[in-house]
Amino acid sequence: MTTPETADTPASEATLPPAPVPRSATRNTLIVMAGTLGSRLSGVVRQQLINGFGNELLDAFTIASRVPNLFRELLAEGALVNSFIPVYKSLSPGEKSQLARAFSGALIGLNLILMVAGILAAPWIVSLLVATNANVDIGLAVYMTRLMMPFLTLISLASIAMGLLNADEHFRESSFAPIAFNAVSIVILLVATVLFPHSATWLALSWLLGGLAQLLVQLPALGKYGLLPTPQLMTHPALGRVLVQMAPFTLTTGARQILNIYVQRLLTNAAHFPPGTAFAYSNAETLFTMVNGLFVVSPALALFPRFSQLAADADWTAFKALTYSTLRTVTFLAAPASALLVALGGYAIGIFDLRGNMPLDRFTSGTLILTGWALALVPWAINTVLLRTFYARQRTREAVMVSAVGFLLEVLLYNLIVPRWGLIGFGISTTISGLGVGVSLIYLYGRQLSFSVPPLATYLARVVGLAVIAGIVAKLVSLPFPAPGPGQLLLSVLVLALAGGAGLLSYLGLAAALNVGQARGLISSVRRRMGR
Repeated sequence: MTTPETADTPASEATLPPAPVPRSATRNTLIVMAGTLGSRLSGVVRQQLINGFGNELLDAFTIASRVPNLFRELLAEGALVNSFIPVYKSLSPGEKSQLARAFSGALIGLNLILMVAGILAAPWIVSLLVATNANVDIGLAVYMTRLMMPFLTLISLASIAMGLLNADEHFRESSFAPIAFNAVSIVILLVATVLFPHSATWLALSWLLGGLAQLLVQLPALGKYGLLPTPQLMTHPALGRVLVQMAPFTLTTGARQILNIYVQRLLTNAAHFPPGTAFAYSNAETLFTMVNGLFVVSPALALFPRFSQLAADADWTAFKALTYSTLRTVTFLAAPASALLVALGGYAIGIFDLRGNMPLDRFTSGTLILTGWALALVPWAINTVLLRTFYARQRTREAVMVSAVGFLLEVLLYNLIVPRWGLIGFGISTTISGLGVGVSLIYLYGRQLSFSVPPLATYLARVVGLAVIAGIVAKLVSLPFPAPGPGQLLLSVLVLALAGGAGLLSYLGLAAALNVGQARGLISSVRRRMGR
């Protein structure tokens, strides 16, 4: 690492890292998708091992892991990537280095304060998250919360590393870093399963040490590319710009946490749901985030630096073209995933039952939640892309205001729909909220840059129609097999492979025949690779 400069002394040209070479957007997207796939698949293995523990321990673990995550979006992935990168990309190499030191120093200091506060206030925070007549062991949840609070600092540092690497389009190291999180967690969980099957301490440590691993594996890449900052408590003019961009995230994060708190209190209410429902929600969340992360977030994350650069260059023609192409890509991928999850949700939840001891209540609850959430994939795919177009233009306030209103609407819908429709109401509420947020974002985007709705609407109608056909095909193929349920891991894998594969092939075949989306290019690429 080079000798650090002070805030008042610009770096010499000899000490600056070389300017990043522009990379193919397709290459970046594929790298991020590959890393996301590895991360999500290893996350499924981690979730399989966690499901071997009892409901009492898992519900307490779910509440404890939510506590550091209350701050995670504000201080880690969301705020960092969406606020830091646009400002960072607009600076000279020397200014970038100084901003990285100032920002990392400020973030570390704030995280340490929050970590100590979270440990001391754990009883109060847990009582806020669980219902009065809770189906969760509150004392156990408090203990695990205190043990897991340092995860916030670790994941924030890992996110600084990710942000610096992504800003210069070095996606490989940051995209594969979460695999290290899962790998370390899996090793610890295997030890715990054999030697300490009822240990809250080992379960919490699997999460904590996984976060440490995710940070450490990115440090060599930072050093290699000359991006490793020396955190300092210092000022920098651009730091204020980053903080201004981050400030509106306080609003949207606050709204999201109101949603999360309401959900946790609802799930832990013994008058509505049995023990195990909180972790069933976690199972459904794992599968939803796997699909969403692979087919939606990965392309959006890979293209965000490109959006930011085009905005910095004021190349609005290229910016709009990239917006349309990204929307077409993510909806083409998200639509069949949504349909297949609706058709095969029970089999998808069944893959978590590694030891064959998943309680029926946990299985049924997870299936209902996942089926409802699957409906929300396409609306939130559109929103994920559009939100980043606002962040890239540093119009954060508008984006987060719309998001915050969307989250508050979701809370209202949960209150109205879930008590009447049950657990599937979570997904229906999220879908309705997503549609409202999407319409608002399209309106604001169009008012500023113009947005041609009819071509996108026509495209979506064709893609969604083909996805419905794919879901029907998958459901018909699954009918001869036994119904999904606990203790049927191999059956679940078999049906997902056969029925899911049949549905996917029908989708791609019809899309290629009708010249919809990127199907023909995708099939041609696969044929070329198989012919090598």
